[in-house]
Amino acid sequence: MKAIRRFTVRPLLPEPLRPLSDLARNLRWSWHAETRDLFQSVDPERWAASGGDPVRLLGGLRPARLAELADDRRFLRRLNAAADDLHDYVTGDRWYQTQPEGLPAAIAYFSPEFGITAALPQYSGGLGILAGDHLKAASDLGVPLIGVGLLYRHGYFRQTLSRDGWQQEHYPVLDPNELPVTLLKEEDGSPAHVAIALPGGRRLRARIWLAQVGRVPLLMLDSDVEENDLGERGVTDRLYGGGSEHRLLQEMLLGIGGVRAVRTYCRLTGHAGPEVFHTNEGHAGFLGLERIAELCDAGLDFDSALEAVRAGTVFTTHTPVPAGIDRFDRELVARHFGPDAELPRMDVGRILNLGIETYPGGEPNLFNMAVMGLRLAQRANGVSLLHGQVSREMFAGLWPGFDAEEVPITSVTNGVHAPTWVAPEVLRLGARQIGVQRTEDALSVGGSDRWDSVADIADQDIWDLRRDLREQLVQEVRARLRASWRQRGAGTAELGWIDDVLDPDVLTIGFARRVPSYKRLTLMLRDRDRLMDLLLHPERPIQIVVAGKAHPADDGGKRLVQELVRFADDPRVRHRIVFLPDYGMAMAQKLYPGCDIWLNNPLRPLEACGTSGMKAALNGCLNLSVLDGWWDEWFQPDFGWAIPTADGAGTDPDHRDAVEAAALYDLLEQRVTPRFYERGRHGLPDRWIEMVRQTLTLLGPKVLAGRMVREYVERLYAPAAQAHRALNPDAARDLAAWKARVRAAWHGVTVDHVETSVGTPTAELGTTLALRVRLSLGDLTPDDVEVQAVSGRVDEEDSITDATTVPLKPASGPGPDSRWTYEGPLSLDRTGPYGYTVRILPDHPLLASRAELGLVAGPSEELAEEAGVLLR
Repeated sequence: MKAIRRFTVRPLLPEPLRPLSDLARNLRWSWHAETRDLFQSVDPERWAASGGDPVRLLGGLRPARLAELADDRRFLRRLNAAADDLHDYVTGDRWYQTQPEGLPAAIAYFSPEFGITAALPQYSGGLGILAGDHLKAASDLGVPLIGVGLLYRHGYFRQTLSRDGWQQEHYPVLDPNELPVTLLKEEDGSPAHVAIALPGGRRLRARIWLAQVGRVPLLMLDSDVEENDLGERGVTDRLYGGGSEHRLLQEMLLGIGGVRAVRTYCRLTGHAGPEVFHTNEGHAGFLGLERIAELCDAGLDFDSALEAVRAGTVFTTHTPVPAGIDRFDRELVARHFGPDAELPRMDVGRILNLGIETYPGGEPNLFNMAVMGLRLAQRANGVSLLHGQVSREMFAGLWPGFDAEEVPITSVTNGVHAPTWVAPEVLRLGARQIGVQRTEDALSVGGSDRWDSVADIADQDIWDLRRDLREQLVQEVRARLRASWRQRGAGTAELGWIDDVLDPDVLTIGFARRVPSYKRLTLMLRDRDRLMDLLLHPERPIQIVVAGKAHPADDGGKRLVQELVRFADDPRVRHRIVFLPDYGMAMAQKLYPGCDIWLNNPLRPLEACGTSGMKAALNGCLNLSVLDGWWDEWFQPDFGWAIPTADGAGTDPDHRDAVEAAALYDLLEQRVTPRFYERGRHGLPDRWIEMVRQTLTLLGPKVLAGRMVREYVERLYAPAAQAHRALNPDAARDLAAWKARVRAAWHGVTVDHVETSVGTPTAELGTTLALRVRLSLGDLTPDDVEVQAVSGRVDEEDSITDATTVPLKPASGPGPDSRWTYEGPLSLDRTGPYGYTVRILPDHPLLASRAELGLVAGPSEELAEEAGVLLR
C-alpha cells in the first residue's frame, strides 16, 4: 500500500547531544574527516547505510542508542571538541581577514548547480562540482561569499543500465526536509518567499532553503510551493530538464529571484550586502537585469544603471562549445518581460539588445545568455589559459576592430577542493610527515609553489599507499558492478565471475566524465584487438574503470555508453574493463585515489578545463591526456604523458580519431606500462614512484581550489569592488553620458598621416624611431582617447604578432584644419621582419579595458602603404 501523505519525523536529541544537529546541518562535515569519523562512531552500520549522510543517520537512530551516547563521556568529549572546532572555523579570522583593506564586504556567487556532497544531489557534472569546490575553498579562506542556486526536487537523474547496456534515467523525489538544508524564515516564523511576475498576471513564487557550507551560506530557490499552479510548481523539478520556456523560467528565477533572495537573506541575518556579483556561466545572467531595475527604482536611468551594474559584475564562461550555451527565441524572452510580465518598467527592447547576437555570424533572432553575461559584466574570464584564448576568439565579434588576443576576457584556471577529494589515507600520510594542521592548511589555503616535504616520504610508503588505494577501488568496483548487474536482471548464480574482476596489482586506468561526443568515451575502442592485447598482456596487463552519464536527450551519447558497456560485457575482458553506472560524487571519491592513470582524450580544444585529472593527481595518480584545458597549461613529463593530437584545420574527424587512438595505444604499450611494471634494486618501480612524487610536489599546489579562489579575489573581486564603489550615481551618469558622446562622435575620429624618422626598409636593432601622427578627433578631445603605436614582429601576411603598445603624446593642435599632432618614440627591440601601426582608442579612468566599447580607429590601407609600416 502507498501512503497518501508523507512526513519527516526528526529525532529529539537529548540535551548533551544537541551539538550533533549543528554539526549535521553544516556541510563542513563533507570535507572534514574528524567530523565524519565522529558521526561514523555514532552507529557504523547506519552510517554506511545512510551513504555517509549525518541527517539520515540521526533520523534513523533508536532512542536507546541516543540515551547510550548521552551517557558516554568519551563520546561527549569528542562531540564538544568537534563543536568547538566548527565554531572556531566559522567565526575566526582566516586568510581573507588578514589581507589589506579594500576587499569586498561580500560577494554573491550564482550558479545553476552546486556539487557540495552526494547527500545534496544538486549537480550534473563539472560545472556544479566546480561551484561546490569554489564555495568550500571560499569558506576555508574566509571569503564572505553568498552562494545562490536552485533546489531541484528531482536533482539530476540517476542512471541504470538495461540488460543490453542502454542508459535508463530515474528521477527520485527529494524531500527538502530530509536534506541537510533549513528553510529561511521571516521574523514571524513564516517561510521567506521571493516571486517573479509571469505573463498574464500570474506569479512564480519560491521558498528559500539554506545550506550552510562551512562559513558560506548557499541559498536555494524552490518553486514547489502550494501558492503556485501546477506548471509553476514544476519549474524547479529537474536540473537541465524541460523545453525552452521551462529553462527560461528556471534562469529567470535563478537570476532575478536569486538577487531578491540575497536581499531577503541579508535583511533577515544582517549579512553584509554583496558589492560584487559573480555569474558562474550564462544561466544566471538575468541577475544583472534585476540589479539594473533596483537602481532605476532608486532614480538612475537605464544606461547609468547599466554602467553601475557592470562595474561590480564578474562573468565566468565555462564552455568552448557553442551548444553548451543557452539561447532562447527573442520572442519568447520578449513575452516574459515588460508591462505585462517581469521588470514592467524596463524597456523590452533594451533587455533584448543585451543578449541578441548582433555580431557577424550571429543569429539576430536568438537571445544568447553568454552574450548577455559578457555585456553585463565589466570583468570576464575563462577557466584555463587555453580556454581563455578560445573564449577570446569565440566572442571576438563583440569587440569589432580588435585582435582576438585583446578581447577583454582573461582566465583563472580552475582548481579542486583538496580536503574533499584527497583520500583519508593520503591525508594521514601527509599528517604523519608534517602534522595535521600543516597538512590541512597546505591543502585548503595553499600558497606554496612546491610541497617539498613529499621528498622525505619513503618509496615503500608511497608504493604501499598506492597499492592500498587500488585495492579499495577493486572492492568498491566489485560491489557496484554486482549491484548494477542485479538491476540489469541477472541472478546471483550468474555473478560469480565478479569476484575476480580487477586485480589490486594491475595497472589501473580511470576514465569518468559526462558523455558528450567531444569527450570521446569510446576512443579507447577504436582498435579493439589492440585494446584486448593491452588488457590481457601476460606480463604487463592494464585494467580500466569507466563511468559517465549521457544527457537524457542525447541518444548519440547513450549509444556511446552502450557501445562501451557491450565491450565490457565480453567474457574475455570483463575482468579487466568495467563500466559503472550512476557516476556521482560518492563514486568519484573512491575512483580518483584508486587509479594509477587518469585518462582524458577530448577533441582539443573543446575541454574548457577538466578538473577530474586534478583530483586524481592530488592522490598520486598520473595523467595521460590530450593537451587540452588545464593539462595544456601545466603538463610536464614528470607528471604524466601527453597524447599527441591531429587537430589541424580541415582534418577529417575519422582520420583524427584513428591517429589519436593509435598514439594512445603506443603510449600505453611503449612508455606507460613498462614504467609501471619495471622494478629497481629493491623490488619497487622506482621511476614510477618518482613520477608520483613529482606530481604531488609540483602539481599538487597548482591544482588547489584555494589557489583559484585567491586568484579570483585578487584579480577579479577586488578590482570589481573598487569599480563598484567608484561608480556612485553621479559617476555612473557621467560614465554613461561619456560613452554615449564617444559613440556618437566616433565617426569623426581618423588617422590622417603617419611618418617616421627612417626612410629605408631596414634598420638596426636598438634603433629608436621618432613617430609623428596627424589625426582628427572630431568632437572629442585628447582627454577622451589614447593614441597608441603598436609594434612587433610581422608574419607573412604582415599581421603584427606579440604586439607591444606605446602611448603617443599630443604635440600640437588643434590646428586650423582641426587636426592634432601626436608624437612619440618607437624602439626597435627585436630582429627580423618588424612592423608598426597606430590606432586611437577611447580612454576613461573608469574603463576596465580600452577595448570595452569595441571602438578603434586606425590608418586606412592607402595611408599604411604611404607610411611604410614594415621594416624587414
